[in-house]
Amino acid sequence: MLVRLGYVAMSVLVKNASPSKTMTFSSFSKLKDREAALRKLERLAQENLANTLRLLKHNRAHDIQLYRCSSRLIPLIGHGELGSWDPIDRLSEGFADIGAYARKHGMRLSFHPDHYTVLSTLRPEVLEHSVADLERHVRMLEAMGLDASAKCNIHVGGTYGNKETASERFIRNFNALPLSIRERVTLENDDKTFNALETLALAEQVGVPMVLDIHHDQVNPSGLPCTELWPRILHTWKGQLEQEEQGADKRAPLPPKIHVSSPKSEKDPRGHADYVDPQTLFGFLRAVALETPRLDVMLEAKRKDDSLLQLMIAARDEPDITIRTQASFELG
Repeated sequence: MLVRLGYVAMSVLVKNASPSKTMTFSSFSKLKDREAALRKLERLAQENLANTLRLLKHNRAHDIQLYRCSSRLIPLIGHGELGSWDPIDRLSEGFADIGAYARKHGMRLSFHPDHYTVLSTLRPEVLEHSVADLERHVRMLEAMGLDASAKCNIHVGGTYGNKETASERFIRNFNALPLSIRERVTLENDDKTFNALETLALAEQVGVPMVLDIHHDQVNPSGLPCTELWPRILHTWKGQLEQEEQGADKRAPLPPKIHVSSPKSEKDPRGHADYVDPQTLFGFLRAVALETPRLDVMLEAKRKDDSLLQLMIAARDEPDITIRTQASFELG
């Protein structure tokens, strides 16, 4: 099994490179010249895109091919008070540079829209906002020139007192989405409501890949070990193809992806620790290695890329692990 590691949005090693610089709406509203205020937001977005490219170059230096982009690349986009402001086209050069670099170096990029993007909601206005948010994320990936192998990962959402009817709403609302969105969605089990088994059933029903979160499964178990569910989860990725690299003649199957983090403490088991407990991850990997040729592992630890490097150090001491690059290893 070939395992690639990645991290989320921010680097703790590269200084002054935040891809999430923002402005509060309160600060925006205090600027008397609205057009000047919008241009300021766009300049912040340009900085975020430039910093994202800086981080991809940092990632390449460390052989990191898996990266989740910040969902806050464009400050205040979608805010109800900003009306029809939509700068994605004006930022096309920055997006294109990110995508070109990722394609050239075989990097897998993704988004994870915020928790308020839910398709199981009872409220029409929340659903409208959620669909608009997904549309923006897809447009950003399209502006990067990335095909449907670049995904937007979401949770099912709340149960609102009835998990069965919430599931039915999710299915109905998901199936009403445009194909351009549906083909980019992955579905993840969460830490409070829809567990791994329930999420898997919905992923199978709507035909999208499932991203297993091991930590969420620990704090919100389904009653079945996630390793027992793994063959079905693996099957949801069947038919997914990697982004075609520049100069490549054929496309390989897209590796399944999992999320990994460790509990912050006994008092806060759902919170994320600074680093990942290596033995928890290695134990899972050993259990699924024979049926999983390749696996991408997104680390959701607080120490971001530093946690990735520390995990690679831990991997060196495992007798059945062979280090392949600074951010990947082979198990078995």
